[in-house]
Formats: sequence, C-alpha cells, structure tokens
Amino acid sequence: MIKQLLPLTIAAVFCMGSANAGDISEGVKKAMKSDIRTAKEVKRDRNRRPVQTLEFFGIKDDMKVLELIPGGGWYTKLLAPALRDNGKYYAAIGTDRVKKNLIGKSGFDKVTIINPEANMKYNSELRDFEIENLNLGSNDFDAILTFRNYHNFVESARHDMNKAAFKALKSGGIYGVVDHTRRHMQRENDENGRRFDPVLAIKEIEAAGFKFVDYSNIHYKADDELRYEVGRKTVTGNTDRFTLLFKKM
Repeated sequence: MIKQLLPLTIAAVFCMGSANAGDISEGVKKAMKSDIRTAKEVKRDRNRRPVQTLEFFGIKDDMKVLELIPGGGWYTKLLAPALRDNGKYYAAIGTDRVKKNLIGKSGFDKVTIINPEANMKYNSELRDFEIENLNLGSNDFDAILTFRNYHNFVESARHDMNKAAFKALKSGGIYGVVDHTRRHMQRENDENGRRFDPVLAIKEIEAAGFKFVDYSNIHYKADDELRYEVGRKTVTGNTDRFTLLFKKM
C-alpha cells in the first residue's frame, strides 16, 4: 500500500511546487521587511499596496522587468530583490538616485541601468518634462512598469515613451501604468497638474500599438474629490489612482 501511495505523494509535491513557481508575492513581502527601506517608505505600503498591484499586473519572479522613471527607488527596493534569483530587474529614464543610493548594495548587485543618458528635461513653457536620448535597447522584456509618472511628460514624450515600451517588449509582454486620477476631459489647472485623465492615457497607449486588457480599483479612493494638488496635506497619500494593464499582442 505504501509503495502504491509513494508515487502519488511525489507527484503531488511536484504539482504544488509548479503551482508556486514564479509567484513574486513572497519575495516582495520579504523585501518589504528589508532594513534598506526608510520608515517613510514603509509607511506608504498600506496606501500603495505593492503585492496586490504586482499580482494584478501578472508579474512573476522569473520575468525580465523594466521600470521606467524609478525616482527614489520605492519600487526598486521591492522588485530588484524579488527578481534577483530567477528574473532580472532593469531601470531606465531618471535613474540617478537609484544609481547613487542602491547599485552595488546587497540585493541590488544585479540591477541594470539602461541607457543612463536617457533623462528628463523640464519644459518651462509647457510645465512638463521632455525625454532626451530615449532608447531602451531591447525587444525581449516580459514587463514594463511605471508608477505615478505618466503625468510628468509632455504629449510628445508620452508618445515616444509608449512607442519605446511597445518596441522593447516581447510579444505578449505586459505594460503596467499607475498614476493619480484627473477628472475626464478636465483642462489642466494649478491643482491638477500632477494628475492625468485615465481615458486619455488608454487612448494614447493604445495608439502606440498596445491592447488594453484590464483595470483595477486597487487604488480607488472614494473620498478623493479629484480637485486638489496631490501634494496637499489633505490629499497626499490618499489620492485616487488608476491602475491600467496593457499587452503587446
């Protein structure tokens, strides 16, 4: 009887292992506890919900992932360690702080910066950024992600970024975009400059060749009236954000 059950037990163990293969959640949760993160960064976990966000985007720990505009490295500190063993983390555009503060440290030794010359240049007339020397230099990324940055760019730069992302992804690759929500069709004013119309984002990204797959209410905030600048004390940390998933088909 034991001999008969043994093959079934072994098969069950292998099936369990296969079910968990590629799951990035545990790696992200472990990275969330790292000492390299500041108290301010940890405080944002509840609001930014990284585990749920990355699960929605379908990120696995064996993927080749590129983050655009990593800023201070909030997501870098989670993605790079979680992808280190089985996958690969890349960063591009505005990577100076990541290079200065993270590259070479424990858990970040395999981080790759793509085209360090790709930078953001402020256009004072349009009050948004242009992108210089944009070249992502690849066509086999599994996923490209950008968090709370889409609003930063002039229309031509958004067009170029979306086109570059499409070119850099493999067929079936994921493009995930999160940003602060602006009311649909609302013109820019002094309060909404760091918000973006999600309908316009979908239109622009689809124009680059992507298929809009899904959206999530992970970052929906019912009490955000979409009226105020995202840095105001009454709003910051509690903005409504759209979470959009696209694929290169």
